Amino acid sequence: MDYFLDEEQQMIVDLAQQIAVEKILPVRAELDEKEEFPTEVIKAMAQADMFGLFVPEEYGGLGKGSFELCLAIEELSKKCLGISTSYAANALGTFPILLFGTKEQKETYLPDIAAGKRLVAFGLTEANAGSDAAGVQTTAVKDGDGYILNGTKQWITNGGEAEIYTIIAMTDRSRGPRGASAFIVEKGADGFTFGKKEKKMGIRASTTCELVFNDCRVTKESLISKEGMGFIVAMKTLDQARVGVGAQGVGVAQGAFEEALEFSRNRVQFGKSIINFQAIQHMLSDMAIQIEAARSLVYSVARFVDSGAKDITRPSAIAKTFATDIGMKVTTDAVQIMGGSGYMREYPVEKMMRDAKILQIYEGTNQIQRNVIGQSLIRPSVKGK
Repeated sequence: MDYFLDEEQQMIVDLAQQIAVEKILPVRAELDEKEEFPTEVIKAMAQADMFGLFVPEEYGGLGKGSFELCLAIEELSKKCLGISTSYAANALGTFPILLFGTKEQKETYLPDIAAGKRLVAFGLTEANAGSDAAGVQTTAVKDGDGYILNGTKQWITNGGEAEIYTIIAMTDRSRGPRGASAFIVEKGADGFTFGKKEKKMGIRASTTCELVFNDCRVTKESLISKEGMGFIVAMKTLDQARVGVGAQGVGVAQGAFEEALEFSRNRVQFGKSIINFQAIQHMLSDMAIQIEAARSLVYSVARFVDSGAKDITRPSAIAKTFATDIGMKVTTDAVQIMGGSGYMREYPVEKMMRDAKILQIYEGTNQIQRNVIGQSLIRPSVKGK
């Protein structure tokens, strides 16, 4: 399919592809095996201005949108979902500042983020607050001209590696979800430490760890928007980011499909390449159909997000759910087509299948996304749409 990319968009694709092939491909297996953060790849991305892609020009970025970010994420995900997660999570952590930050906060943080000098992470999830985002237990108590944070965040992507953290904490528990607020906390702040680094099934090149707040003081200038806006900040941030997770699903599916296609052309059984068997042709055909459908949906929703539409919740949930389900299915089918070889670490589809599973889980499980979509269908405001 020709998606009629303009010259700048094609340059973004070409640049991300070059980084994926030259910087990611040679190290992806080693980083996965060692569970090591891709520091050198991140530096290469920073030098290529990839971290400034979605940051407005006035703050040192390139001023592009969700669509261009998805193009980059897709290309990186074709070679390593773990590394693309580190990159995409940086955007996730930045969105609260972009969407709700003050002019001063944007001037303070966005130039360094755009330059790739400081990574960002988003801190919402806790032991009792995952799909139930309103169950946050971390507190932020007003104290003089600042706030004191206490609590633990769990499974935070880029945790320990990021320099800037956007954190959701309760400022008034009696108000339920309306009592949550959002804060910017910098690495090195007194009372802010890191817990254990998680050992994961997949995306092992992405660091995941606990954030621990023990009487961590932040200034009043660290508050994003105003008190009580934390839940809205979190939900709007996730709405913005979910289409990028869909792009990850498209990317990892495309990468696995290409590996399986090449293998099936070269693998000889019963005197001929296995691609000549109709069973394999049908599997590959279904994979091609599903990837193209997922890509079309993700691109369409990303452009819808960039249009400035006010309500992007349902489209983002649809794109995330469909494309990540396809990512899981295609990577599984790729392993099946490659048989015993696909199951071995010598071939990358084993890793791709392990990596793809998280896409159906993080940034809102696909079951929760179906709840969101279902609820939107019964609201009168969207009847007939």
